[in-house]
Amino acid sequence: MTATPDTTADLISGARERIDALDDRIIGLVQERMAVSAVVQEARITSGGRRVNLSREMEILGRYREALGRPGTALAMTLLELSRGKV
Repeated sequence: MTATPDTTADLISGARERIDALDDRIIGLVQERMAVSAVVQEARITSGGRRVNLSREMEILGRYREALGRPGTALAMTLLELSRGKV
């Protein structure tokens, strides 16, 4: 049985709606991550430390690389850049 054009269009439309919903959740989680990171950075600076902890960032890069392969490293770098913020 082959898919009809209407069935295919419905399938694609439904999948795109799901992708949009997932993207909304991902954006919300990234924003939440940025806020939590700002709290950590502020606490570190207040206690006399540096805003960025390079060894922690390397752990995060490794974690994303292990889970998602090489593109995971680029994703982690973007998240880290977004999360460094303006403290």
